[in-house]
Amino acid sequence: MRRRNVYRGAVLGLCGAASLLAGCSMPAPYVPVLENPRGGRTFYLSPDGDDEADGRTLQTAWQTLRRVDAVRLKPGDRVLLRGGARFPGTLSIGQGDAGNARKPVVIESYGTGRAAIAAVGSHGIEVHNTSGIVIRNLVLTGNVKAFRKQDGISLVSDLPGRRKLPYVRVTGVDVSGFRNGIRMHGGPGGSGFRDVVLRDCTVHNNQEAGVVSDGPAFDATAPVYAHEDITVSKVTAFRNDGDPRAADRNTGSGIVLGSVRHGVVEDSDAHANGKSSSAQAAEGPEGIWTYDSTRMVLQRNVAYANRTGSRVDGGGFGLDNNVSHSLVQYNLSYDNDGAGFLAYSAVPNHAHTGNTIRYNISRDNARKLEDYGGIVALGSWVSNLAIYQNTVLATAHGSVRAPALRLQPNLDAVSVRNNVFATDGPPLVAAGGHFDTSEVAMQGNDYHAPKGWNLEWGDGRYTDLAAWRQASGQELQGPRATGTSADPCLTEVPVSTNGPGVGRTGTRRGALVTRCAQALAGAAVQLSTVGVDPGPVDYFGTPLTGSPAIGAVQPAPKA
Repeated sequence: MRRRNVYRGAVLGLCGAASLLAGCSMPAPYVPVLENPRGGRTFYLSPDGDDEADGRTLQTAWQTLRRVDAVRLKPGDRVLLRGGARFPGTLSIGQGDAGNARKPVVIESYGTGRAAIAAVGSHGIEVHNTSGIVIRNLVLTGNVKAFRKQDGISLVSDLPGRRKLPYVRVTGVDVSGFRNGIRMHGGPGGSGFRDVVLRDCTVHNNQEAGVVSDGPAFDATAPVYAHEDITVSKVTAFRNDGDPRAADRNTGSGIVLGSVRHGVVEDSDAHANGKSSSAQAAEGPEGIWTYDSTRMVLQRNVAYANRTGSRVDGGGFGLDNNVSHSLVQYNLSYDNDGAGFLAYSAVPNHAHTGNTIRYNISRDNARKLEDYGGIVALGSWVSNLAIYQNTVLATAHGSVRAPALRLQPNLDAVSVRNNVFATDGPPLVAAGGHFDTSEVAMQGNDYHAPKGWNLEWGDGRYTDLAAWRQASGQELQGPRATGTSADPCLTEVPVSTNGPGVGRTGTRRGALVTRCAQALAGAAVQLSTVGVDPGPVDYFGTPLTGSPAIGAVQPAPKA
């Protein structure tokens, strides 16, 4: 709870102590009170201000964050911190402050540059049991104690019941040196936040995660989600290394959303996270992932060079425990320790269902952990999972030879269609069981391995497509044989992190594009005939006309 201090005293004159030191021969120009168009008050903070002043003009600015904490912030109020200045301490916005989505309280910088809040063993900004808040254009840094125990921006609701506090905006912030960069925490009964947007933020060098949300323990018989309508957009999360002492939980992720109904992570970048996570941890970090959530969309993101200290996880993207009716599309994943894309459930409660992984590119993943692969589906129960129109290249890394696709038992109604699976020696597919087509249906995929065709299906090992097709009943659509092992002619081209349809000028990493559409012609499945939505565009945003060919990137339309 925030502390409220009562300040009494005269308003500081125009020639204050700081000015006297430099010599003050004439008053500074008068700057009138800046009325907030939202109807609230405006308070200024400056290192040469005075907490005995009224804070309402540049000349009568306050000096410390502690002074702001003494004020009950009303809807529409603004707190402006001088750009380029450093303010030690913390800001706490509690129940009774703010609370109006139409007239939010705004905390931001003024002048040139961004103001910095330097937390000393505390959070940077805490929002507790209230909302109607805008936080923008600030730098927040923590010290050693804050790194161990506190969050940079902490959004907390522990209200009774399932109340959702509306409207929070966090934009243009840089957060480092905390336990978590930005955390959104819901109460045990399912209270939380709704209509939250985190945009254009950088979260780095934090201990446990860059961005994280959480809520009550998940009950598959009566799911409750703490947060609703959450958007994470254009967020960069890196060097959130993890806690080497935390063997009891995962630490070191970039962006992780838990207990969310309707959420989006888009146009974001998670890289170089997780390297210091515990070597004994039973669960590890991922670049971008979600759990205990429903109707999530992860799109147009990039995740690369994410690590794990243990023998689990360390991947790019994940649909983890109890995720349902969610979509992973148009993402690039490469050079991660674990899976490029993971669908996983630890408990056999049938809550992991109705998810889709489509139009993604996975390259050079599972560099450390052979038990994963480019795309992986495993766990106690995963059902109604559609994996289609992806491009996966699996490359051996010394003795680590992870497959392009890994399937483990306890799968039901999983479909794998129109993907490119290419390897330079590792298995194209490693399936831990002899799945029948009601458990896993594989149709229309390209399996290309120029160094030797190698596919594992249960205890069988196959060296050509025809033999596997005959033995497994896979790659058939009625009497028609589907799939191919033709060379897709994969070629390096520049790829941006911005995703399809959003300015592809910046380069990040070579993507995989097929130039051999003719060689693959006839091998794909027409998705509409199997009840699958092909989507509007391919990986690069090229509009789809007709049924898509194999892979994440479609041939460019003829001029």
